Amino acid sequence: MTNSQKPNTGSYCIALQPICDANMVHVADELLYRATAGASFAVIEDGLIATARACNAAFYETGVESLCGRRKLFFNAPREWLLNPALLPPSPEQVVIEVLECVEGDEEILVALKHIKSQGYTIALDDFVLTDATRPLLDLADIVKLDVLEQPPTRKQVEHYLTRGITLLAEKVETKKEFDQARAMGFTLFQGYFYAHPETRQSTAFKRGRNQSAQLRLLGELQKPEANYNELERLLVQEPQLAVQMLRTVNSASHNLPHEIISMRQAIVLLGLNRLRSLVTMLVLANDDPCNMLLLPQALTRAAMCSRLAARDYKANKEPAFMMGLLSMVDVLLGQKLELLCDQLPLAPNIKQALLAHEGPLGKTLHLVKAFEKGRLTNASDEAIATLNHFFLESRSWANQVLDGMDN
Repeated sequence: MTNSQKPNTGSYCIALQPICDANMVHVADELLYRATAGASFAVIEDGLIATARACNAAFYETGVESLCGRRKLFFNAPREWLLNPALLPPSPEQVVIEVLECVEGDEEILVALKHIKSQGYTIALDDFVLTDATRPLLDLADIVKLDVLEQPPTRKQVEHYLTRGITLLAEKVETKKEFDQARAMGFTLFQGYFYAHPETRQSTAFKRGRNQSAQLRLLGELQKPEANYNELERLLVQEPQLAVQMLRTVNSASHNLPHEIISMRQAIVLLGLNRLRSLVTMLVLANDDPCNMLLLPQALTRAAMCSRLAARDYKANKEPAFMMGLLSMVDVLLGQKLELLCDQLPLAPNIKQALLAHEGPLGKTLHLVKAFEKGRLTNASDEAIATLNHFFLESRSWANQVLDGMDN
């Protein structure tokens, strides 16, 4: 990956390049970063930010199972990633951590790789060149990737790796002849234009919002020995993008949900503080465009008003109504269809019905709040309008208090 122009923040996406086995069966993919949906190759100014964005889009916004099914996913990890366990992506049983060619096998890296292997990840050495500095890495490697186009290995070099029980992956395989030659030498995995070009996943390019202040405060709270769950909830409602990604992660294949989610606290508990910490770290590093701060107060006000009305009119639990109100604006905040978001999130059926069809007590509450916001209550009594005004002012005051001091 090379340095060039500054990436366009907020519209980045990812690409996948297929990896096949000796029978030309698609068995894995390599995760690649793209600065824009139309880019056919990587344009990277900051490798750390690019890695964070690729990780964010693949593992937290999309999910590894949705991205590549049960196939392995190769993830390029710079030195900073290897040394920070909080940055490791989820699904270790499906992820292959690629150690970049610039990383040497010093003691710090070896300790980090031992920890990574202990977590269940597979280790691959990318564009590997054997030197005294890189030799120690072989003791921890499961896969070695060799460039058969620009630096074709000798049979002796190949045998050296095979005798250590290492799987060999041939990179930059351009022709059928090169594929046959590499297979005859003992390579069992293959990657290159002969088999498949990288495929950009257009669905991973969409509007992204960012509330940096809330993210940084969340990260600070999560670093404490005993995080305050009330504070975590307060900060999460300021960051709709993170709230949605948290729900998606909870809904991933690695979590067996006993029942649907009805509150932010429930999602935090199910996800766990360590995984939430990783998710927040990823968003901070991804460095997206600032979110629309004109819409965020409206989203919080709507959520609070739904909560108050549901409790009054239907004696309903406040938490589901609050979550419904907050999620009712994520399509505007994140630029994604609400139907798609509801399919991806582990929401209780009554919340989904309320969001999509305004059905049930929660749906009636949401419909009423939306009508109030648009001034379409011509048939309502003066008393009803006065009550709604009271709830609105209370809710707006609460939203302002939540957002107050964010830039201090």
